[in-house]
Amino acid sequence: MTYVDGFVLPVPQAEWDEYRKNVDLAATVWMEHGASSYVEAEADDVPDGEITSFPLAVKKEAGDKIVFSYVTYKSREHRDAVMGKVMADPRMQPGMQNMPAYMRRLIYGGFKVFMER
Repeated sequence: MTYVDGFVLPVPQAEWDEYRKNVDLAATVWMEHGASSYVEAEADDVPDGEITSFPLAVKKEAGDKIVFSYVTYKSREHRDAVMGKVMADPRMQPGMQNMPAYMRRLIYGGFKVFMER
């Protein structure tokens, strides 16, 4: 059954172009190493909420864009194998060593798909 890594993060407008370049590279690397799909989506209809919401969860600041992204794999085992290759890929090292401050507000996790159509 499909396995999904999901991510929600705020990206400051001033860093948007740089973020887009970085995820273009990331998508290339993930797909080359076997991911089934790689998606980056910019918030379009995301209300603020009072108790919980995407903006509250990532501690959205003025000028931030919220991004929802996910990578799919054939299984958890497939994800672990792909992730090992991605993390070892030298093209990913500069970004891993120089993470922008807003990445501390990233929410992520791995999910076992229990229903898919």
